[in-house]
Amino acid sequence: MTFDSYMKRTWIVLLGLLLLAAPAAVQAQYSYVINADNTITITGYFGAGGAVVIPTNINGQVVTSIGDLAFYLRVSLTDVTIPEGVTSIRDFAFSGCSNLTSITIPGSVTSIGDDVFSGCTSLANAAISNGVTSIGDYDFDECSSLTSVTVPGSVRSIGTCAFYDCESMTNLTMENGVTNIAASAFFNCTGLTSVTIPGSVISIGASAFYNCENMTNVTMENGVANIAASAFFNCTGLTSVMIPGSVTSIGDVAFNACSSLTSVTIPGSVTSIGTSVFSSCEGLTNVTMNNGVTSVGGFEFCSCVSLTSVIIPGSVTSIGDNAFLDCTSLTSVTMNNGVTNIADYAFFGCNSLTSITIPDSVTGIGVWVFGECDSMTNAAIGNGVTDIGYAEFAICPSLTAVTVGSSVTNISPQAFDDCPGGTELYFKGNAPTVDSSSFYGDNGLVYYLPWTTGWGTSFGNGQAFAYPTVLWNPQMQIGGEGLGVQNNLFVFNITNTVNIPVVVEVCTNLAKPVWTPLKTVTLTNGSFLFSEPLQANTSSRFYGLGFP
Repeated sequence: MTFDSYMKRTWIVLLGLLLLAAPAAVQAQYSYVINADNTITITGYFGAGGAVVIPTNINGQVVTSIGDLAFYLRVSLTDVTIPEGVTSIRDFAFSGCSNLTSITIPGSVTSIGDDVFSGCTSLANAAISNGVTSIGDYDFDECSSLTSVTVPGSVRSIGTCAFYDCESMTNLTMENGVTNIAASAFFNCTGLTSVTIPGSVISIGASAFYNCENMTNVTMENGVANIAASAFFNCTGLTSVMIPGSVTSIGDVAFNACSSLTSVTIPGSVTSIGTSVFSSCEGLTNVTMNNGVTSVGGFEFCSCVSLTSVIIPGSVTSIGDNAFLDCTSLTSVTMNNGVTNIADYAFFGCNSLTSITIPDSVTGIGVWVFGECDSMTNAAIGNGVTDIGYAEFAICPSLTAVTVGSSVTNISPQAFDDCPGGTELYFKGNAPTVDSSSFYGDNGLVYYLPWTTGWGTSFGNGQAFAYPTVLWNPQMQIGGEGLGVQNNLFVFNITNTVNIPVVVEVCTNLAKPVWTPLKTVTLTNGSFLFSEPLQANTSSRFYGLGFP
């Protein structure tokens, strides 16, 4: 219990004692007040306990309300019958009745206050009839024996901590009608195994199902719009969750530490995702993000050690700090054109990742983004990047080929630090500025294009490293003897600088070009004769030459 909650309860108890001290009528076991409409509010109970039937009227006047603290701490009470006609049950009315085992709230009740049954630790059965419109804050807090609850369709809201610490609850039914599940409503209901959230629910509050560790399945019907922070935090048994297309936002750490969750699909309706939403979901192997998602938050999938592949749609513009940090099984990342920023440490420690292509839309890359990606052999940096950040590929010992986009003007300190050497760098633009610590090792090789500037015979500062440079200038020859269509083959010659590597690519539609690599060749002695069978089912076929 929080300090604020404790103080709230203390003031209500004091208020209740003051009310009891005020003049009130007494009839047998009850004290009561007569309301302005000549109905009765019961304010206290002085009977022997056991099974109690609250009267429908006292002295001919109808009982319509059970007042604040009316049965507060009556530990002798084991069962209570609330008659039809009662319309409200006020704050703390039965709080602390630790031996109360069952309660039926009739349909005439429309208003239930806060903490009404809190601390009723023996309460095993609570029947809430259709007619009740809200369940108040802390109403069944610490009802640790409560096993089953049906929330009828008349209820619109379930209050903060309404069923907090109901550890024995195994069955929860929410009928269509509820629109709001408030913060911590089912916090630590460790007996729950599954839950269906009806489509009438607009918002699932912060920590609503926090630490429901035995819950294996969550079904959200279409209509749910908001999943707030920590909503399903540490639901370690959760294996399946369906997020409907109506959801627009998922708050921070909403599914954090759901270690048994294996697969998740984020619908395109989601425009806002908080930080660490799926962090430490150690069993998560598959993530699908549909087009429409605009960002991947900080620490989003951090330490998802079973995640093997991820496709980031073109609608995503930013990938947050540490988003995929230590995803040690991640082997494939596809970033579609649209991402503009990749923040610090986004893929740090993804030591199974073998290659990465950064699309041309990316203009900003943080520090250590691909640091300690031990298995990475190939990286392609898009044409929108201007600066290769600090330690961006540091400690990537397997890195052998890097394509550097045409806009890069600077390579920051330690960008490729502790990459032991043997790396081939393919530059699309002019020679960038470089720091003495940008590279480590003396076995690198640089290729540059004919129309670019600033290149000499070597690249580097001449002290820490000085990589030889090679002009990359392959040309395609299709005319001449033995070239063109020959014996059902299409043949062309690739010529120019000796021993440069070249990728032969193919495309079938220049209006919407998608170039597919066919073969990587080396211009031994300055040429290579390429041939391919004619493609009978293709109306057009275009060839190109590209960097490896």
